[in-house]
Amino acid sequence: MTETTSAAFWEKHYAGLDTGWGTKPNVIMSGLVTALAPHPGTALDLGCGHGGDAIWLAAQGWHVTAVDVSATALDRVAAGAAAAGVAERIHPACHDLAHSFPEGEFDLVSATYFHTPIEIPRDEVLRRAAAAVTPGGLLLIIEHASTAPWSWQAGQDIRFPTPEASLATLHLGDGWHTERCEAPARTAIGPAGQTATVLDNIIAIRRTAAHSKL
Repeated sequence: MTETTSAAFWEKHYAGLDTGWGTKPNVIMSGLVTALAPHPGTALDLGCGHGGDAIWLAAQGWHVTAVDVSATALDRVAAGAAAAGVAERIHPACHDLAHSFPEGEFDLVSATYFHTPIEIPRDEVLRRAAAAVTPGGLLLIIEHASTAPWSWQAGQDIRFPTPEASLATLHLGDGWHTERCEAPARTAIGPAGQTATVLDNIIAIRRTAAHSKL
């Protein structure tokens, strides 16, 4: 798939969404950050969408690089950050992560529901995400472990990995401590207000040693 294909898909996706959708932080993410990374630093939010997570992090004092392939989504992130009074701590960055990745290292790297129907090297992107974590920093991955009725995957026969299997694809080796690796159930709310019980893989791992770049 090309960068244009990915950008076109997500531009169409966000153009069809209410601008208020996705502007609240993911409650799993905010709870984990509060518990495991209470001292703000630099953060990287991969696939930020309308910026609910990024803006919440900025409001807690984090300086956030908010990444998405959609210019429309990033414009809405910037507008939301300005409205929340945290524009100086939000740095929107347009990347098709299949082809480019932000420079630098971060105290927190978050990939919340980093899924797409466009074929991308997702495991490779998440390994690059791990490489961008500073020593002492946290990598947080929250991913679907079941299909909601409103998902583009609804009705398909999909086998989701366990959180342990997802963690193994990162090929981390030594120098990491696992803070969370679990798949709890929760009640999810869809874009039309519908509800369903779903499972999420939650992976929170802390870098404990310096590393070489991938």
